[in-house]
Amino acid sequence: MEKSNKICSIRKSNRRDSKQSSRLVWNVNIKKGKIAMGDKSFIEVQFPVSKISKESYKERKANLGQTLTGLGKWWGRKPLILVRATILGLLLPATDNPVKDREIYLKLLTMDEDGLLKRKTKSLSTKDIYRLLDNTEKEKYFVIDDKGTPKYIRGIKSEEKQELQKTCFNRLSYDEKIKLCCRPEELDNVLSKEEWDDINNYLGTNADSLQSLVNELGIKKFGHTPIVGDCFAGGGSIPFEAARMGCEVYASDLNPIACLLTWADLNILSKSDEEIDKLREFQQKVYDEVDRQIQEWGIETNEEGDRANSYLYCNEAQCPECGYIVPLSPSWIIGKGTKTIAILENNGHSGFDIDIKQGVTDQEIKECEKTATIKSGKMICPHCKTETAMSVIRNDITNDLGSKVYGIRKWGLNEFINQDTDILKQRLYCIRYIKKTIDKNGNEKEIRYYKKPNNLDYEREKKVIELIEKKFEYLQKNNYIPSMKIETGYNTVQPVRERGWMYWHQLFNPRQLLIHGLFLENIHKLSTTIDEKIIGLLGINKINDWDSKLSIWDSYKGCEIIKNTFLNQALNAPYNYGTRGLKSIYTSWFFNINNKVSNIITAKKVKNVDARNVEDICDLWITDPPYSDAVNYHELSEFFLAWDKKIISEVFEEWYTDSRRILAVKGSGENFNNSMIEIYSNLAKSMPSNGIQVVMFTHQDVKVWAELALILWASGLQVTAAWNIATETESGGLKDGGNYVKGTVLLVLKKQNSDNIVYLDELYPEIEDEVKFQIDTMRDLDDKEDPNFTDADYLLAAYAASLKVLTSYKNIEDIDVQYELSKSDSDGESPIVDIINDAVKIAFDYLTPKGFDSYTWKTLLPEERFYIKGLDTEKNNVYKLSAYQELGRGFGVNEYSDMMANTKANKARLKTASEFAMKYTNDNTKFGHSILRNILIALYKSTKEEDATKGKAWLRNEVNDYWNERSKIIEILDYIATLEYIENMKHWTKDAKSAKILVELVRNDGV
Repeated sequence: MEKSNKICSIRKSNRRDSKQSSRLVWNVNIKKGKIAMGDKSFIEVQFPVSKISKESYKERKANLGQTLTGLGKWWGRKPLILVRATILGLLLPATDNPVKDREIYLKLLTMDEDGLLKRKTKSLSTKDIYRLLDNTEKEKYFVIDDKGTPKYIRGIKSEEKQELQKTCFNRLSYDEKIKLCCRPEELDNVLSKEEWDDINNYLGTNADSLQSLVNELGIKKFGHTPIVGDCFAGGGSIPFEAARMGCEVYASDLNPIACLLTWADLNILSKSDEEIDKLREFQQKVYDEVDRQIQEWGIETNEEGDRANSYLYCNEAQCPECGYIVPLSPSWIIGKGTKTIAILENNGHSGFDIDIKQGVTDQEIKECEKTATIKSGKMICPHCKTETAMSVIRNDITNDLGSKVYGIRKWGLNEFINQDTDILKQRLYCIRYIKKTIDKNGNEKEIRYYKKPNNLDYEREKKVIELIEKKFEYLQKNNYIPSMKIETGYNTVQPVRERGWMYWHQLFNPRQLLIHGLFLENIHKLSTTIDEKIIGLLGINKINDWDSKLSIWDSYKGCEIIKNTFLNQALNAPYNYGTRGLKSIYTSWFFNINNKVSNIITAKKVKNVDARNVEDICDLWITDPPYSDAVNYHELSEFFLAWDKKIISEVFEEWYTDSRRILAVKGSGENFNNSMIEIYSNLAKSMPSNGIQVVMFTHQDVKVWAELALILWASGLQVTAAWNIATETESGGLKDGGNYVKGTVLLVLKKQNSDNIVYLDELYPEIEDEVKFQIDTMRDLDDKEDPNFTDADYLLAAYAASLKVLTSYKNIEDIDVQYELSKSDSDGESPIVDIINDAVKIAFDYLTPKGFDSYTWKTLLPEERFYIKGLDTEKNNVYKLSAYQELGRGFGVNEYSDMMANTKANKARLKTASEFAMKYTNDNTKFGHSILRNILIALYKSTKEEDATKGKAWLRNEVNDYWNERSKIIEILDYIATLEYIENMKHWTKDAKSAKILVELVRNDGV
């Protein structure tokens, strides 16, 4: 046994010495500039996460201005700039000059200083230019007028103004600059000949465009134009951007709607303006034919010649207490901008008339807010004031076996409207019309007005029902309206149990079915090319998303519109909804086609296949698998697929026209894990020996990392790097049930070629070395003037370091991968979780803030370290909520909302001492009784009373063992005092000034 331990110890020592030696040589030669880094790619060594996060956020905020979103709804598309940055990072080599590597990389992405100037599309205001100049420059170029406003001096040349724009723009932070810029993808090949000369001289290439460079880099690395594959193509971000960069592309997905969108990305957005114009002509032809038929039927135009553009419907149910039929709506405010409300009036016949009143007072709006008839799942009867749960109204019961039985009647295949005996019945209660008039200048003007339906309106509604009754069999037989049954699932069970809708066409009312079916009929009859059929199909999907019985009415000021079905990732059936007239459908039918900078000339392949059956070989696999994902794509996409089956089967004969739910990789547990191993083992085989994979997934807790690491390890892959991209939006914040904003992790992987076996206890020293090495490397590479890495990134490096070490071995004697992947939560934590947690602890101990003794730092409570590290984060001008969430995870601090002054994404920061005041001093939390909390109280008292002796008195009286803890108090106060002159932390100025005085009192106390 003793001999065995010695051998183990020697083996461990030799392995560590070998790795440390290679790192030492690497570090030394980096400084000497003598060696290249072999076959490593740029992304395996460094990645500008801060800039890419900011650019990804900018793209996300573009909403409909995003390149792909115009073509149709898909959930969780990755930002194109993230994809571009990833592919470029995979193709560019890492050399012995990491600073120059980064310079070239940022130049190619137009994220360097010159690139940002090229992307600048907005001018700085005169006021901002004046603010950014120094005093000498202000005197040279400006005068101040009588109102104190800066004005350019008389006679200044336009060239001088342009130069001032450039000078001041360069003085802005990166965040401020990109607000004035277009997105990188909106420019194409803007680099000058001099810039290309610099790039080519460094890389040994002869390129004059991004596409030609990508081709040359692919030839250098793989012997041909690089082939990028994605077997979870979804909305098509990865294959589209890869093709646009000049890569050959393989894209596949199990879901035909995902394949449709990806095909459209690659084949529609790559068309010229002239080709798009021809497709627009086809759209216009279809629209005109639908318009002609609607006008011939006379179902949208009233007796005054005005055209309806919106119809508002509600459901009605009988009150079990008084018998009244109650119209249901969570709000009877129709428009806050037009000040329009619906008023329920007792009709004396066990029901209510609904009157529409436009131009009411603010007080009437306020009163209307109190008249909701459905709230928190309960019907509120205006007659008897009784509140009744909708489950009672629906006659839902629990049977003898304890199962819920829903009492709502199930609709049959040929039904499209409620029966008179149904519990819930539909009612049209308001119409918005458009009146065309001529103003005093002779110009045509449109006036919108709301009205209560009259008898003629109800006659038109009756005619719609008669028309759909007459055409129903014909429309379903020809697949112009759906006949597909709703297969019960997590999301799709809702319409079934809450409304009794058993078929997809029942999510649309008669008017919607008639008009949407008319569109699809004309698409089929008028289209002569594949492109026309697809553009028509994308249009009908847009119409269906924005015009169904799941489309709520938005009454907010400035809106007053019908929202889309997939406003969230569910199939929620509201009690009131809106229906669009043809004029409102116009914007959905003529959807955005953003074909700018989308010239795709390389080979592209789109297949509708299971990822387990992929046979194509790709050099780079970039995938965003449905891992730990709450979106049930296979269910939600059937909403569209039910309408698209006919044209998909005609155009793509090899595709299937169902969602293949049974094959979908979903959920969690052993079956899911085994499916993932099958897929990624197949991908590992489907790439060359020097191929690379990037797996994108949502950054959550350590358990997710551990499980995914085991899956990829079991698939024969090795982790070589990991980066986290935060794409927070302003709607973000601390969420109920979990203090995190989801970021995207890029896990970089290569084939696992090791035959080495290791024991679990041998890994820990190696992981410690790797964590410290990763952090040191990132610190060496970081730009001190414009920091790229935050503490959150260093902590993520600890995750990556542990997985790099773990997956570098063929096997670990103490870990049974199959057993770990088959365990349930009740079976205890995976040892991989412990490995990652230990790596994070190493990082936290290693990342001692400047000014702190490493021993003192280790003795602080987790909550104290969280707070101080949070201040460190803010000092670096980082206000991402995800940074605090990462700190919370790493320090094991689950509840920190009381410490936060702001929890809005990109505005997150901690409370100052004065903002804390005396709050939370009597709670039972560790933080409430900590030394740091007492120091913050002492600063609050010092600042408030302008007397630091009050703060010293508090510390002496309240801190246990004050004299022995004094050195720790001094270190913390010294640190807080440094915040006084931090430009972006002016909210700390007073408390930091108090800290500077108080620390001297404590330092000299008792002397």
